[in-house]
Parts: sequence; C-alpha cells; structure tokens
Amino acid sequence: MLAHREILIFALSVTLFHFANAAMLPLAGHLLWQGKATGASLYMSACIIAAQLVMIPVAVFAGAQADRWGRKPIFLIGFGVLPIRGFLYTLCDDPFFIVAVQLLDGIGAGIFGVLWVTVVADLTKGTGRYNLTLGAIATAQSIGAALSNVVAGYVVNAWGYNAGFLMLAGIAACALTIFYWSMPETRERDIQPTAQLSPAIYLTA
Repeated sequence: MLAHREILIFALSVTLFHFANAAMLPLAGHLLWQGKATGASLYMSACIIAAQLVMIPVAVFAGAQADRWGRKPIFLIGFGVLPIRGFLYTLCDDPFFIVAVQLLDGIGAGIFGVLWVTVVADLTKGTGRYNLTLGAIATAQSIGAALSNVVAGYVVNAWGYNAGFLMLAGIAACALTIFYWSMPETRERDIQPTAQLSPAIYLTA
C-alpha cells in the first residue's frame, strides 16, 4: 500500500478531511452553549437532525451519479463544502444560523459515506486487497478525527472559537487542494495487480 501513490494520495486527502470535519460540530455545540442557560441541547439536536436530513438525499444522488459524472467531480463537492462551512461558523453565533450552516455537513457526509468505499474498490480492483486497504484508510481517518478534537481544543482555548474554525477550514482547503491536483479519476480503471498492488507490497506494508 505504501508503494501505491494513488492510495496514499486518497488516504491523505480523506484523513485531512476528517481532521478538519470532526471537531466542527462539537465546537459549534460549545458555541451554542455559551451564555445560554437553556436550549443548547435542543439546538445541538437540531444540528444533528438537520445534517441527517440532508445527508440521505445527497447519498442517494451521489450513488446514482457516480458512474455518470465520475467519482472525482462529486467528491470535490464534498471536499469543497467543508472549508466554506468552517468559515461561515465565524460570521455569526446565532443558533438558527449555526443550525443552517450545519446543513452543509449533510452534503459532505452523504458524499463521503457512499463514495470513499467505491474509490477504494476502484483502486484495488483485481488485487484481492480491498478489505485490507479499506481498513487501513478507515484507521487513518479515525486518527485524523481524534487529533482534530485535540488540536482544535487547544487552538480554541488559546485563541478563541474563530481561530479554531479558521484553522479547521484551512486544513479542509488543503485537503481539497491535494485531492483536486493529485487524485485522478478512478472510474472504469483497469489495474494490473502484479504491477500496481502486488501481495508482497501489502504484506510488507
């Protein structure tokens, strides 16, 4: 896996995405809670439900159009909404505004939930190493998500919520840039297992 450039690029991109994404909702929840004796839990629930309501139709759309449009154009939409979302959180702390911004989370979650496993399948086609690659990238994503909350917490504690959101938005922009410039379209690939992903490479990695 470490010798396969496209897998590394994809793993890096989605790990940075989850690094940027994981802490946004908790930070938004803390922002909703500050200065309010009641209602914070209600707004937090609204954020979660709003994202889920958007995620379902987006996931259906992404799955239906992945073969027609290609994986990369749809994935770029998911990458693109995250830095926008992070920046919008800095503009206003009104609960209704924050819930509205959280709708963008449903777009990213819906696209990622459907397409990342599809891209891994494209990259490992004919190799017999799909599950191994899927598990490795899922682990990398989990590490990114865990670090997101730790790093964002330190930034917010030192410089405030706006700095935290802008830091996460900057990381999301890096993920978008890497994916846009370095990740090729993976639809209808014809990978040769011995040349691209030999079992020896996987066992060594």
